[in-house]
Amino acid sequence: MQENLIATLLPDARKNTLANMALVLGGIGLLTVSAKVQVPFWPVPMTMQTLVVLLIGSTYGANRAGATLAGYLAAGAAGLPVFAGGAGLAYMVGPTGGYLAGFIAAAVLMGWLSDRGHGRTVVSALALIAVGEIAIFALGGGWLSTIIGWQKALAAGVYPFVPAEILKTVLAAAMLSIGWKQAKT
Repeated sequence: MQENLIATLLPDARKNTLANMALVLGGIGLLTVSAKVQVPFWPVPMTMQTLVVLLIGSTYGANRAGATLAGYLAAGAAGLPVFAGGAGLAYMVGPTGGYLAGFIAAAVLMGWLSDRGHGRTVVSALALIAVGEIAIFALGGGWLSTIIGWQKALAAGVYPFVPAEILKTVLAAAMLSIGWKQAKT
């Protein structure tokens, strides 16, 4: 098995509990800040969370990415103000609930793929990031459709986000590629 980017850049982090905790807490912090950078949309706000989820998933590996997203969701479930527009379990089962589930699915899936060497070239980074985007929007749009129906879910919860997500995909893939180039030097 190959290593993800963080394991390559910080080889001792795998064995160091404090380093792992710092990475997980740092990821939760970045997710929290990125949730607050938003453009109000209904029923789901447009935030920078997906970019951070894509970067965590593509760099942390499955275990660390899963721990980071699980910690983020646990903090929100406990009522801490980490989400874009609310907190608690009631918020998590509302219109944004599927996107939150999509975040953890995307991060773990991307982490699993990155643990196996995917994402090291520009083309493979774009493919890896696209997998994460699909997971987020499949779960997010799917859950939203149970609340407002498929047509409205696509019209309000998927289509308006496509241009920004394409930009985030390209940006995340570029950042990942730059990270791997730095790791090789």
